[in-house]
Amino acid sequence: MVEFRIDRHSGMAAYLQIVQQVQEALRLGILAAGDQLPTAARVAADTKLNPNTTLKAYRELEHLGLVEPRPGVGTFVSASPARPRSLADSPLRGELSDWMRRAHGEGLEWADVSALITAARVEHYPAV
Repeated sequence: MVEFRIDRHSGMAAYLQIVQQVQEALRLGILAAGDQLPTAARVAADTKLNPNTTLKAYRELEHLGLVEPRPGVGTFVSASPARPRSLADSPLRGELSDWMRRAHGEGLEWADVSALITAARVEHYPAV
């Protein structure tokens, strides 16, 4: 089951952080079609968010076609992004993990790493 982390200093709305984390979990193979998400009340309690914020995230996920609510039962993943294989098994993930370990070992702080990632993303994915 996925556990949500809310960064109150990120500048991104909390409900969008939940949406993004579900999308990432789907891409990494942590969640798959048929999996049940924690209840909105459980997410709200765990993250100290207003329950309406969690419900807004779940409605957005439903709008994106990624989940479907089943009244009285819960919210279930209905679709996963098409991927030839899970990103969790990708050699790229291992290389990125090695790079992160080196960056941390060289004393880079998260803000430094984030700036490098953003610069590389803009260079290689300019339309995003």
